[in-house]
Amino acid sequence: MQLNKAIELKSAPLDQEQLQHAFAAFNEASEQLSGVYQELQYKVAQLTRELALANGELHRQLGEKEDLSQKLSLLLNALPGGVIALDAQEDIEQVNPAATLILGEPLLGLSWQQITAERFLPTPIVNEWRLQPVGTSDQRRVRIESSPADPTGRRILLVNDITEAHAMQEQVRRNQRLTSMGEMAANLAHQLRTPLSTALLYASHLGNDVLKSDERQKFATKTIERLHHLEHLTNDMLRFVKGETAQLEPVLLHTLLADLRLVIEPQMVRIGLEFTIHDNSEGISLLTDHKALCGALTNLLENAIQVSCAGDHIVLNCDLINDDVVLTVIDNGPGIDIDIQERLFEPFFTTRSEGTGLGLAIARGVIQAMGGSVQANSLPDIGSEFIIRLPRNKGDS
Repeated sequence: MQLNKAIELKSAPLDQEQLQHAFAAFNEASEQLSGVYQELQYKVAQLTRELALANGELHRQLGEKEDLSQKLSLLLNALPGGVIALDAQEDIEQVNPAATLILGEPLLGLSWQQITAERFLPTPIVNEWRLQPVGTSDQRRVRIESSPADPTGRRILLVNDITEAHAMQEQVRRNQRLTSMGEMAANLAHQLRTPLSTALLYASHLGNDVLKSDERQKFATKTIERLHHLEHLTNDMLRFVKGETAQLEPVLLHTLLADLRLVIEPQMVRIGLEFTIHDNSEGISLLTDHKALCGALTNLLENAIQVSCAGDHIVLNCDLINDDVVLTVIDNGPGIDIDIQERLFEPFFTTRSEGTGLGLAIARGVIQAMGGSVQANSLPDIGSEFIIRLPRNKGDS
């Protein structure tokens, strides 16, 4: 018993010391927890303030977006042109009032392909259609433009009613045609009047009984010459009005140049002109209208002859430049004034009293119909060159 009491008395101070250490440790942990808690409270308060600010900014942005949405809706509704939104499946998911007014109802939820098949008729002009809305007898003309598809496949169509604008354009074109016809008629009358008056004058002398046989023959010859001139003028007029009908066929360029030499060279030799052809065609052929192209080159060569004097030199070059066949008629005549060059290819414009004013206009029309171009380069007192460019991809072989 005494031993047990001695043990208990010896262990009591040890438990009290442990309790003191434990209590000290608890106090220290409590202080740490209190500090952490205060720090957390500060962070929660800071986050609460930031969240409030973020919520305020979000509300402000949402308000701005709502205002913008309202403005866009007002603008969309006020637009005179139709706006149609298509989803990725090409179904109509949104329209504005103008689109409904132009195309008629129903539209929403329908396939755009169905709308085009049922309500549109094509026209020769790209993106323009004739339209007959459902439930109406009034046919309209519309132009439709499409935006590129976005990453989801959606796109926007803009539909404009151009019925009145198209009618005005047609009226302008009609007036232009009438004006052109009036100018053509006036020019034709002017062109015909002089040779016709001359032919009538010569013909009137044929009825004179006192004329000798050789004089009568002279007046008859001159009358026939004037009538041939009238025939030539009339044929040029018909060719210009009707245009050239292209009869495309493979034509060897060196054959074309040889044919031109046979036609033109005798005329040049007769008046003392020198004629040279430089053939660099390398044996290729061109899918073209042989007769029309030969006629156009003949017109250019005849023009060169008419401005040249005995001893002058006329050159016809044929070259291959990149993807073009280039035919060039060169003369060393008096050249052409710059002011006149701008009008060279105008119908009925001529600087010669005997000219019809249609040769160059016809030549340009022929060349353009073949997908080519013709231009004139000239300097006074130096000479002129007329350059024809024809694309080799029109049938080069």
